[in-house]
Amino acid sequence: MAQCATTADLVMTTGAVAAKLGAELVGRDDLPLTRMDTLDRADAQTLSFIRDKKHAALWAESAAGAAIITRDVEAAGHDPQTRALLIVDDADHALIDLLQVVTPPTRMPEGVHPSAIVDASATIGDNVRIGAGAVIGPECFIGDDTVIHSSVTLGGQVRIGADCELRSGVTIEDRCVLGDRVRIHANTAIGADGFGYHPDLSSGLPVHRKVPHAGAVRIEDDVEIGACTSIDRGRFGDTLIGAGTKIDNQVQIGHNCVVGRACLICGVTGIGGSVTIGDGCVIAGGVGVADGHTIGAGATLAARAGVMNDVPAGESWFGYPADEAKRAFRSEAALRRLPKTIQEMREAMRRIARLEDAQG
Repeated sequence: MAQCATTADLVMTTGAVAAKLGAELVGRDDLPLTRMDTLDRADAQTLSFIRDKKHAALWAESAAGAAIITRDVEAAGHDPQTRALLIVDDADHALIDLLQVVTPPTRMPEGVHPSAIVDASATIGDNVRIGAGAVIGPECFIGDDTVIHSSVTLGGQVRIGADCELRSGVTIEDRCVLGDRVRIHANTAIGADGFGYHPDLSSGLPVHRKVPHAGAVRIEDDVEIGACTSIDRGRFGDTLIGAGTKIDNQVQIGHNCVVGRACLICGVTGIGGSVTIGDGCVIAGGVGVADGHTIGAGATLAARAGVMNDVPAGESWFGYPADEAKRAFRSEAALRRLPKTIQEMREAMRRIARLEDAQG
């Protein structure tokens, strides 16, 4: 049985890669490279990368034939007669550039697939590609060069900007708006109703009346949203995702949230309704933010933080309930000392009891 490829395919010599990246080559320029991988999984035809001293320490033991390396990072044990180092200003950025070359996006056929359903009132821009089984609702607008993959559903009056990409199974509900160059991965839902119910206690057992959500979701330019993420529409105004923000898989963003520009929100994060997140925030995996709080610009929330208060701009918080990092570290340290402290108190109480018995 043929083995499936698990890493990027690469068919170039070390000299060709160096020319592509504008890298300084130290070592052989004729080594054939067929794949890219990490240093610990490399073979003689693998191109790897070295971003820092930690990775540099692995170079001598690695079987990799070549590596992209950040300038001013020294890789001990390099033999230029048998291997090659490609020196660049930033190995991570160079790696991104090269991956874009060797993993070009799969292009869908031009035009609209015969099985797609496009409402006659929809406006479709130039060079738009619409895949099999997609449904484009009434009065939608799709900008130039946008790609709509199979089984995507757009409700009524949805507006999609230019050069966007919606992967298979994405749903954009009524009146939601996407800017230009927005990327949304498979099975994400934009514009579902918020989780809003009001209990009616008139009959004894609560009857939870659904609160209608009249707003929408507005996503600005250059946003990327991972797979299986949900962003709810606003109750009155819109839920907003700021330009350049990147959202991971399986994230829940509640109704009427305002997420600033250039934020990073990692997977399995849950953000309650009416939360405001400032520009440039980093929210790590598994974070929960309670309704109505404000996360100041440039703040960082560590993984699994449970946020139940406003977070000032620029601060780092972690823990459950989350607190400012220094206070949280002190609390965590005190908690870890607690069993020993309790044991010491018990021993002290026993000594006191023995003294009292001896005196008494």
